[in-house]
Amino acid sequence: MHHRHHVHHSAGRPQSAVRSPLGELEQAFLALVHGVEPLTLPAHLVCDAPDRAAWPVDRVRTHLAHPSTRPELREQTWREVIRRAHELGEPWDVVAVAMTVPVLRRMLARLARPVHLEHAEVEQEALAAVAAALRTLDPGTERLDRELFSAADRAVHRLVYAARRHAARETDQALHLDHLCSVPQANHAEPADELTVLARAVQDRVVDVAEARLIARTRLGGEPMDRLAAERGMSVRQLYRHRSAAEQYLAAHLRWRLQEQ
Repeated sequence: MHHRHHVHHSAGRPQSAVRSPLGELEQAFLALVHGVEPLTLPAHLVCDAPDRAAWPVDRVRTHLAHPSTRPELREQTWREVIRRAHELGEPWDVVAVAMTVPVLRRMLARLARPVHLEHAEVEQEALAAVAAALRTLDPGTERLDRELFSAADRAVHRLVYAARRHAARETDQALHLDHLCSVPQANHAEPADELTVLARAVQDRVVDVAEARLIARTRLGGEPMDRLAAERGMSVRQLYRHRSAAEQYLAAHLRWRLQEQ
């Protein structure tokens, strides 16, 4: 018999509903702009005819991300920002990553994201890729911005690919579980329906009541995972993993029952 100990998850507000790494970075960036000594850059870096010698970094960023900004201006601005990040460190390393936020937002908005892959995870992956690229990027490299955004694009597409493979495995697992449920069990001439199979699994202590309800509500009832994640105070990705583990225990138990017949 497949008995096991259960791990209980503490309740709380789901992080996925409130957390945005891009938003958190933006707040830190704006704090540098509106602090006692606002960070500035020479305005001529990003504008041919500036109205003053120095601009706050958020205004520089706005011009940097605008399509009408000449590539030469964009290049020299990025070169100076990256030079300061390398040579001066904080807070210019934060500024350098934050300079990418407007373009990253547009990039991620177009991304075809699997439903169980959360925005926060994708944003974090993009920012981590940009930060890693900044540390090793030579300021003399041409098209510095392209290098940064290409690093972010590669990272998020790797993440999406991995998430889709995980979803495919989940689908295969569900189909296998359906097949096992359709086979008549010992002492039963007809195949049991899925709810009966889940009830017996709870009685046999293969899954607990919460896991059985999770499988029943999402697999059989078609309820969305994000709703149940909010109820249980965990991320959608955590809930997918939790359900997957429960279904693996259930499938192993059903295979064992078949072998015992």
